[in-house]
Amino acid sequence: MRETDLALADGRSLHVYDSGGDGPVVLWHHGTPNIGTPPRPLFPAGERLGVRWVGYDRPGYGGSGARPGRSVGSAAEDVRAVADALGIGRFGVLGHSGGGPHALACAALLPDRVTAAVSVSGLAPYEPEAARDWFAGMTPSGEAGLRAAVRGRAAKEAHEASAGYDPEMFTPADHAALAGDWAWFDEVVGPALADGPGGLVDDDLAYVAPWGFRPEEAAVPVLLLHGERDRVVPVAHAHRLAARCPAAELRLGAGDGHLSVLREAGAALEWLAGRA
Repeated sequence: MRETDLALADGRSLHVYDSGGDGPVVLWHHGTPNIGTPPRPLFPAGERLGVRWVGYDRPGYGGSGARPGRSVGSAAEDVRAVADALGIGRFGVLGHSGGGPHALACAALLPDRVTAAVSVSGLAPYEPEAARDWFAGMTPSGEAGLRAAVRGRAAKEAHEASAGYDPEMFTPADHAALAGDWAWFDEVVGPALADGPGGLVDDDLAYVAPWGFRPEEAAVPVLLLHGERDRVVPVAHAHRLAARCPAAELRLGAGDGHLSVLREAGAALEWLAGRA
């Protein structure tokens, strides 16, 4: 995996990952809080499909400079810059958890570049008038973090100063995944928080603010993959997204949580690569 730092016109830089190759390109959108190295547990499936993996640290994470006030939709601008720098024309996008909305942003705002999009365990847009439904089913710790974001940056930063890891956000199936192939998350969470929670704060503020696009504007094939027992992003978010995107395909993992549903990600990757 080749790593480079891409200088942007606005003075920021993005830390970029690229496996190289001439196969179908899949651009990975990481979760919250992770860095952007593509998901090693999916490399065997990617190798069978000839996938070229590309990823990047979202602003404020890892080696990427912060972008104060960024929206979910602003990811499309950064992704276009990454693809241009690597000489990539068309590509698919795959995002997990917080990466799901950012994958949808590219599907909606980069129809000339994106071939298809997969959102795994992804959030739906926050609507203040329907906040109770949006939070329903989240663990208390997860709800508290996002409600702090609704109150603004100062409240969110204060919350993160005392927040800790809550194992109850994950189901037994999730913990089994973390003890197996998806122990890979240990490699991307620690570095994401090494310099503090700035990236996480900016992510959560973006999720509960206007996204800068509407999911129904996605003009490319979209696959929504979600665990029916997800405690981090309840499955109602997937149903809400599917209702807003009538052309989207919805796949639900019975008995799966936020992480264990990734055992179906190989099939989703095949779906995505077949549309590249």
